[in-house]
Amino acid sequence: MNQPQHLFISHETKPRANWLEAFPGASLCARIPANPNADIIWVLLPEESDVVKLLDECRSAAGKLPVIAISDLPSDQQGLDALSTGVVGYCNGHAAPVVLRQVADTVLGGGIWVGQWLLQRLLTGIAHAAAKKFAPPKLSTWASGLTEREIEVARAAAGGLGNKEIANQFNITERTVKAHLGSVFDKLKLRDRMHLTLLVNGVVKS
Repeated sequence: MNQPQHLFISHETKPRANWLEAFPGASLCARIPANPNADIIWVLLPEESDVVKLLDECRSAAGKLPVIAISDLPSDQQGLDALSTGVVGYCNGHAAPVVLRQVADTVLGGGIWVGQWLLQRLLTGIAHAAAKKFAPPKLSTWASGLTEREIEVARAAAGGLGNKEIANQFNITERTVKAHLGSVFDKLKLRDRMHLTLLVNGVVKS
């Protein structure tokens, strides 16, 4: 089975050690070439760059290829700006190789990768916006086959609560919360927590 090809976009002269350790065959370019020979494109955000403009250009040049933004000075606001352009991941440019591989696996599996705190901000924002714009779907349209507790946990997660907050709310352990969410994802065939939030709040249909 062929390994996914990774292309890093950076003005540095060579790929960083952590990039190569994660993806030994990774290549480096200053800009995205026409018809890039890659499955994932990673874009290192220069300091004090116009993130939205740069990533809009990269998304356009990448076509249907997934684009992941990486930053040496990650922040929630920069992450939100990056994700607003349609990139499917945002992480630290010095992340450990094992983390970079997790990011790649998540993206290739159809998910979106962001840090935990930024994810909570996104989920909360989606839930609030959906509550104003969309009518909540009837329970039976998404909860068929779920247990009562799985429904409760799914609703709490879709409302922007983290695992610890959900555990405290229902007086259960975080491990139990993770087990319930894992079961919900499997039964509803969901990619990730963001997909759950969109479904429960009526933004997408099951």
